[in-house]
Amino acid sequence: MGEQASDYHRGEMDIHEQKATFDLFIGLTKWGSLAVIAGVLFLTLFFCTGAGFIGAAASAVVVTAIGVLVLRAKPEAAAAH
Repeated sequence: MGEQASDYHRGEMDIHEQKATFDLFIGLTKWGSLAVIAGVLFLTLFFCTGAGFIGAAASAVVVTAIGVLVLRAKPEAAAAH
């Protein structure tokens, strides 16, 4: 019984798979959120205002471009991990 308690040693497990899964989840969450925001903006402007298709599409493209600039991976953040 005492053997089982000493089998675990903090910090010695290989966590590459867990880290890859977490990174994938975070990536899908942030890029999926940007896609939902751009889609809702486009549909709202297209159907609920007088902006029309061109105005709605232009607004969605601008929001998407700003979102990509804000959400992309920073090299200094990757180096910190």
